[in-house]
Amino acid sequence: MMSTKSKTPLVAKSVLLPFILITSLFALWGFANDITNPMVSAFKKVLELDNFQASLVQLAFYGGYFTMALPAAIFVNKYSYKKGILLGLGLYALGALLFYPAAAYEEFGFFLAALYILTFGLAFLETTANPYILSMGSEKTATQRLNLAQAFNPMGALLGLIIAQKFILASLQSDDLSADGVPVFSTLGEEGKAVIRTADLAVIRDPYVILGLVVIAFFVIINIVKMPQNKEQEGKVDIGKSIRRLFKSKKFVGGVIAQAFYVGAQIMCWTYLYQYAESFGIDNTKAVNYGIAALIVFLTGRWIGTALLKYINSGKLLLFFALGASCCTLITIFIPGMVGLIALVSISFFMSIMFPTIYGIALEGQGEDSKFGAAFLVMAIVGGALMPALQGLILDLGGSGYTDTTILGIPEVNFSFMLPLVCFVIIGIYGRDVYKNYKLED
Repeated sequence: MMSTKSKTPLVAKSVLLPFILITSLFALWGFANDITNPMVSAFKKVLELDNFQASLVQLAFYGGYFTMALPAAIFVNKYSYKKGILLGLGLYALGALLFYPAAAYEEFGFFLAALYILTFGLAFLETTANPYILSMGSEKTATQRLNLAQAFNPMGALLGLIIAQKFILASLQSDDLSADGVPVFSTLGEEGKAVIRTADLAVIRDPYVILGLVVIAFFVIINIVKMPQNKEQEGKVDIGKSIRRLFKSKKFVGGVIAQAFYVGAQIMCWTYLYQYAESFGIDNTKAVNYGIAALIVFLTGRWIGTALLKYINSGKLLLFFALGASCCTLITIFIPGMVGLIALVSISFFMSIMFPTIYGIALEGQGEDSKFGAAFLVMAIVGGALMPALQGLILDLGGSGYTDTTILGIPEVNFSFMLPLVCFVIIGIYGRDVYKNYKLED
């Protein structure tokens, strides 16, 4: 029998334009995420930083999410989803445009401050846009609607990665090698380095400045368009009582935990794909192609998963995709080489629906508490971001290489993917519990 969900319109015609505008924001913050990831290595080379200093790029990025998610929910509670989105866009644009003076001063701390402010905006957008999309129609189709909107996130991420690789990293003079493979930048005197540093920081600066101008355009458009209001979800609520109600819900608390493990798994699989490829002779330049392939596979899975949610219970589909991701991870661990790398890329297909599906399940039925629930689900991004450090510790067990030692007979880089495997098992358990214990619309 056809699901009742299929009879309910996913997006009503009356809110189609607002839905398109808010959905476009998912691509906008996906772009910021993936253009920034390669900046760790870029800043390290241009500003001659050590690994810890370079890692502060990600700390500033994820720190902005953690710092501003709950304040964003408080702001939306006092005002509205639309005003929350406008403030998020304003902070996003400000952070991006601050790359111009940061490049002029050539101060790493200035760049970190710009990123930190930029992600204040992203925290506002994610905390606000996700529940806003859920509110734009029937709760029966809310999770499917969020998956549709989230399908545009990897499109932006893919564009960000391509621009980072083709227009930033490929243009950095500090990355040039001499005929004998020695970095030219390291052989120069201070004057020569200063010239290249100024040029390279301009290369890093320009895409962010352009991005800031694009974000301002979105600010203007959304400001003048009449946006819908969901009185149930946009009503003002008591913060303390709302948070207490949320944490009495096992489904919500389980969702926050599952989300933290999902984000950890995603970051580990996408970050350490390059080390996995390098372990059997594929250099970073060529490994980028596998990173792009992973995003394409992820996007494909998001579209297919969104269609399947029309007919399959969201908890059940989450369980199936977690099982698929676990199987691919097992191949990655136990079959080294190209087969393992292909399996690692394939994990992205099964990760594709996890973030929005967990998000939608956790917030289903929360009503006016959704805005604060959204904040905790966004804050879970930080919890997940800590897990790649654990994988890095495993990789360091035998030395600086990736196959210096074996663990239970498995090369360390392969064994390190036990951590994502644990994450997928926990997500699968959450999906099974939701399917068995909570009545979600089929």
